[in-house]
Amino acid sequence: MPIPDVATREIAAAPAQPERPLIRISDVSKTYQNGTVALSDVDLDVAHGEFVSLIGPSGCGKSTLLRLIAGLGQVSSGTIESPLSRRDARGEPIRDLGFVFQDPTLMPWATVADNVYLPLKLSGVGRRAAKPRIEEALAMVKLGSFAQAYPRELSGGMKMRAAIARALVVEPKVLLMDEPFAALDEITRFRLNNDLLRLWQEQRWTVVFVTHSVFESVYLSNRIVVMSSRPGRIVGEVEIDAPYPRGDAFRTSRIYSEFCRQTSAELARAMAGMEEE
Repeated sequence: MPIPDVATREIAAAPAQPERPLIRISDVSKTYQNGTVALSDVDLDVAHGEFVSLIGPSGCGKSTLLRLIAGLGQVSSGTIESPLSRRDARGEPIRDLGFVFQDPTLMPWATVADNVYLPLKLSGVGRRAAKPRIEEALAMVKLGSFAQAYPRELSGGMKMRAAIARALVVEPKVLLMDEPFAALDEITRFRLNNDLLRLWQEQRWTVVFVTHSVFESVYLSNRIVVMSSRPGRIVGEVEIDAPYPRGDAFRTSRIYSEFCRQTSAELARAMAGMEEE
């Protein structure tokens, strides 16, 4: 029997189900053994392909939250859900994320290529099988000609590029970055910001980026999450409704200045809340 027209209309009118966040943080708190409460009741959803920056005063728990997302610690309460793990042939989890620390933490006795190979080596991937992935990761960050160089032969910016390549060699879905450019000079920082945005647009990762810089967060992000300390919690968000690609014209535009003012105001409110406690 044919389906009545009214049923067809009802099916067609049914609303589409919203896409589930790639990362969902629900009521997460973190208390260390010494009694320090680092995070309290944090709720945050991160969608596939977003570039989200976390900003806030020192000690507000930004890095702690990033490490919990990466599984480098246990929450005291709440949950962190993400479809980032899959299983290999042995049933072992394969983590589809890369982590870039503030310090490049390169092994000084190893070449750039060997430093980039490290996460694959720890996962049991042979050198021959890993070679194309190492070369691709180094090419992404424009270090292909420095594969056999040692860290002592690199500038600060090049060391950070090598650290980023080491995170990219695992072919991540999610890239977690903890103030990776904080120690660099402004010119190098601007250049790496541009390179990071180029790669993000090409690869469509989901990025969660920790920074103390309002200007950097506005330049890079779709969305900025503002945190307050004592204990760390989310107190505001700023949507950066500006198109990509971004460059020098965006840095000097009126809309960039306005988003910087808006973000600075949110950060000031977060800090004022600390002083009132």
